[in-house]
This record gives sequence, C-alpha cells and structure tokens, in this order.
Amino acid sequence: MTPRDAADAGGGGRWSDLDRPPLDVTALRRGLVREGGLWTGVDVVQRTGSTNSDLVAAAAAGEAGEGAVLVAEEQTTGRGRLDRRWTAPPRSGLFFSVVLTPSEVPVARWGWLPLLTGVAVATGLSRAAGVDTALKWPNDLLVTVGGEERKAGGILAERAGERAVVVGVGVNVTLRAAELPVPQAGSLALAGAVSTDRDTLLRSVLRSLEEWYGRWRRAGGDPAECGLQETYAAGCATLGRAVRAELPGDRSIVGEAVAVDGDGRLVIATEEGVQEPVGAGDIVHLRPA
Repeated sequence: MTPRDAADAGGGGRWSDLDRPPLDVTALRRGLVREGGLWTGVDVVQRTGSTNSDLVAAAAAGEAGEGAVLVAEEQTTGRGRLDRRWTAPPRSGLFFSVVLTPSEVPVARWGWLPLLTGVAVATGLSRAAGVDTALKWPNDLLVTVGGEERKAGGILAERAGERAVVVGVGVNVTLRAAELPVPQAGSLALAGAVSTDRDTLLRSVLRSLEEWYGRWRRAGGDPAECGLQETYAAGCATLGRAVRAELPGDRSIVGEAVAVDGDGRLVIATEEGVQEPVGAGDIVHLRPA
C-alpha cells in the first residue's frame, strides 16, 4: 500500500485539477484518531486498485486491526456488489475502506453492517454537504439531480478472516455531468451540495459511522434496540415502491417493498399475497404504471 503520485501514472501530478485538491492526511488524522476512539489510523494513497482488497489482505495477515482507515485518491479497480466495477477521475470522490471487528455482536447480525454504514454515510453527508441522501436497499446511496433519482455512491462489506469485516464506501463528490459513467449516476455537486470539501465530508462520515457502530455494538447488534432498523427504514427509498428483485438462479420477484426485517432483509409483498424476505439480490425500482 505504498502511495504513488498520480504523476507517476500519467495523472499530471497532485494539483492537476485545481477544483479537486488532495486530501490532507495530517489534518484527517488529527481530527479522527484519538485515544479511546474507534479510528486507530488513517492512511491516504494516491492510487490503488481497491481499498477493500488492500485492507482485506492486510487484516487477514494481521497487519490492520479494528479502526484502520484506508483512503485512495483514485481507485483503478474499485468494486461494488456482484463484482461491478467502480471508476471515477482522481480526487473526484471519497473512496475508502475501514476494518471493523464487532466481537460483541453475533455473526448472524453482521449483515446489518452495510445498512448501518449506509445510515452513517447519509447522516454524515447531510450534515456536511447539505444533501438529502436516500438509501436504496441494500447498499446504494441516492441523490436527486434535476428531479431524478441518481446513484451517487455504494457500499461493499467483505469478511476478512474469522473476526473482521472490511467495509468500503465510494461516493461521487465533484463528478461533472460530462464525466458520468452512465446517465443514472450522480454526484453531490450535481445534487447541489453546499460543500464539496472532501476533508470535511470524510471526517463527518467517519464520525457518524463511529457513532452508529458504537450504538449497534452496545446493543449486541440488535437493530431495533439501537434504533438502526427504524432509522434505516425512514431513509430507505426502496420501501413503499414497486420493485423487482433479481435473485440468484435467474429467479425474480415483483411486488411492493413493504419492510426491512430484523435480519436486514427486504420484505416484498407480491400480487399473490405472499410476503417474501430477500436477503441477497439486485433490486430494481419500477416506475409507476
């Protein structure tokens, strides 16, 4: 995880885009790493394939413990769910991963970590950027651009050995309209953010994640007791919508998303009157007929 200057990769140097200054790792460490806090270290690399892959390997090798944060100015092989690729120009977003070891929480409840992270990211961005960020189950971050719902970020959680989970977050911050990889993408800037200072945004998001993670751990991972289940449901744009769940094995379910249950699964009410919980799958928001 040795930092590489963007100039080494033909990126034109750290200040090639004056609208996108580099992160200040010294200020980030000063603002986030404190005695008794969750975050134990913050590293920023100029370029890497995937912060999740790097931290999973480091955690599995015993080289990164709970509270380690790895941030990349650019990811060349960033990954989302279902091995989808996530690419963006250097310094145009927040691309980071963290190591969590929730030893007090039963493994059966670890599936709440991506949803918890979504709540934390949405809360942190609302505070620092003034952007209303909605959640698409299970791990997409949505913003409104020109009256349309757009994906501005995503979350990926991966096991790292028996005790650790690495959670990765990608958020488009200053991505311009001409840089959008697909028409359905968005960014905080395009959604009218009052601030796109990535240092401020990252500190806000990580403080929010520390707060929610602490509440969840103290409740033994009980999403109802710590308020996570209710808060997630309140900010979930999927609930109350007609959806199609594309499931493993080329199976799909169409119906109304009516709840997120205690296991973090999306409950879909079908036209046949059956309520089916979905624990894994791709969710498509359907337009009203």
